Amino acid sequence: MEAIISRFWPEWKGTLRKRSGGWNNTTYFVESGERRAVLRVYDTHRDRNKIEFEHTVLLKLNGQDLPFAVPAPILSITGETMVQLEEGEGKFACLFGYIEGKSPSGQDSGFYESFGESAGALSAVLSEMKLEIPAVYRPYYELERSYPLCTREALRDWLTQLPEPLQKLTPELKVLVEAYESVADSREQLENLPHQLVHGDLNPSNLLVDGENGEQVIALLDFEFCTRDVRVMEAAVILSGMLCHEDEERIIRDFWRGYSRKIMLSAEEFKAIPTLMLLRKVDVFLHFVTRYWQGTDEVHVLQEQIAVLAAEIQQMSGGKL
Repeated sequence: MEAIISRFWPEWKGTLRKRSGGWNNTTYFVESGERRAVLRVYDTHRDRNKIEFEHTVLLKLNGQDLPFAVPAPILSITGETMVQLEEGEGKFACLFGYIEGKSPSGQDSGFYESFGESAGALSAVLSEMKLEIPAVYRPYYELERSYPLCTREALRDWLTQLPEPLQKLTPELKVLVEAYESVADSREQLENLPHQLVHGDLNPSNLLVDGENGEQVIALLDFEFCTRDVRVMEAAVILSGMLCHEDEERIIRDFWRGYSRKIMLSAEEFKAIPTLMLLRKVDVFLHFVTRYWQGTDEVHVLQEQIAVLAAEIQQMSGGKL
């Protein structure tokens, strides 16, 4: 990776430190003198159009007067915001300016009101954004186009011939497949809701809080899945991540207090939130099934996701939200 920096961003030549975690990308912190940047390598796709769309959104957002920071792509010596690596099967890499702040820990919960207000402010700005290039990712509700391997028939057949490591999770898998069929039947209803650009993956791992005041969100990160979708999907994704939190009721109230300062949803949008939360869980399920079927992940990764997602869906059906 040092060679990539030296070749495409020579003024940033320095030391690299790999960041742990991440399902879709590999991230390195770059230190060049007193300056810092973030090198990102896209691991799950080789699609230039997806990255171009993400970077177009980020460049436009960086021209707005936002109450929080978003990643700012740094141009390479070729004048582009991305470069294709000769090694690594044609993966793309890009460099972003470093944003000072810290990731909230799993125990932190005081930032949700600020998170709600930041998400609402972002939604308001994205609703006015006009782009000359089309979005690449499909709306969440277009499951059959996003995950062509995971048809209803394929999932039902899979349930009848599960490999031994997954057989103990048959009840949980049935819950997930039934949830998939339920949300797939809601597509027409969702298509009629207000649409706009959405981030699509806002959660505590994709934000930074102030290093001194952990209750203040100062940055929203990782716009890779930004696309045109149902407006209220943004809030539904965030709410779906609050399931099973020990302070669930309080953080939901905090989130809505902040979000409602910026966005006023319609009655139809509020009514759709439970379905959209379920859709988010199903989307994650299909994502990891696809990775497992394609040989990207080992079976233990899918086992962990099945157990967690099924428990969260069962909690939703119990009326806790």
